[in-house]
Amino acid sequence: MLEDRPLRILVAEDDPALSVMLSYNLEAAGHLVMPVDNGLDALREVSEWKPDLVLLDWMMPGLSGVDLCRRLRMATATRYLPIIMLTARGEEQDSVHALDTGADDYLVKPCGMDVLHARVRAVMRRSAGRAAAPAAAQAEDVLTFADITLDHAGRRVSRAGTPLALGPTEYRILLHLLRNPRRVFSRAEILAAAWDDRIHVEERTVDVHIRRLRLALNATGGADLIRTVRSSGYMLDDGKVA
Repeated sequence: MLEDRPLRILVAEDDPALSVMLSYNLEAAGHLVMPVDNGLDALREVSEWKPDLVLLDWMMPGLSGVDLCRRLRMATATRYLPIIMLTARGEEQDSVHALDTGADDYLVKPCGMDVLHARVRAVMRRSAGRAAAPAAAQAEDVLTFADITLDHAGRRVSRAGTPLALGPTEYRILLHLLRNPRRVFSRAEILAAAWDDRIHVEERTVDVHIRRLRLALNATGGADLIRTVRSSGYMLDDGKVA
């Protein structure tokens, strides 16, 4: 299993004591660790060392973690690279901001090492996809709705022929909605479909990723196909009778 094999983890943290602690604990768990203390070195190592996962400090010299995360999400080669943002800020708006930049998860410093390992395992499971999904669902090649096309085998999404850049979570949400168009899903149901059930995620996190998915889908100027159903949830709907 992916979560059981050693991972190549880039630790981008400018606090020396915290960097040493994170590196020591991750290496003790059997992972290979590359520590860096600034955003520019982190960007270089992502390209050259090719990590499986990045632990990214919110604020770093040279290039902030927020800006680096945005760059990685914009590049085709690193669009789906798992990223966990590390931040000393505990306010909810900062946690939402971390997710908005493209991070898959966030940890507020200081954090317990058990929590760190659990988050790493969960993010890697989500990144690898749901291996336990029904065989029929895994066999899907291309899903379409209105002018949206999702090539599941190639993990590519386009709208009206224009390729779209989606983060891993937005991709899984769209995949779930495309499998069940014109059906309303509660936030809890979307959580169950797009997140690992062994990690606690607030239902409000769904709203963050739905907003990001909407922005990506509507970037080409098309109509908003994600409908918010008050007090119920979300659905994929083009306004036509099925």
